[in-house]
Amino acid sequence: MAGLTPKIPLALSSEDGTYKLLKTYKNLIKQNFTNLVMTAPGERMMDPDFGVGIRNFLFRNDGSPLYSDISSKIEEQVEKYMPFLDIIDISFISPEMGGPTMDNNFLSLSIEYVIGPLDTVDNLAITMPHN
Repeated sequence: MAGLTPKIPLALSSEDGTYKLLKTYKNLIKQNFTNLVMTAPGERMMDPDFGVGIRNFLFRNDGSPLYSDISSKIEEQVEKYMPFLDIIDISFISPEMGGPTMDNNFLSLSIEYVIGPLDTVDNLAITMPHN
């Protein structure tokens, strides 16, 4: 079956050919959005401004200035690199905010967004080690 691009992380597939493939635009956009959030500025060749660099925020003190900085960076990057997305909400859950079963060393981020051309809502959830 034909696909749009290989699914990351790469995994072998006898069904799709050599590697598992993404077969829907919704999944492709989510994979690209994840890449945008996880890539550190300067990490992508030929485009040093690309990326939110969520890992760069990990060793800062927890609290609203941190969340505000992350939210601003996500919105800035989406506007530049994925303008067809509309961010609805960016929310954070940390142990300090009362995450019931969350380890003290993790931060969870959830981004709800609309994919304009597909007229559909999706959510990207990322949990990262923190401090």
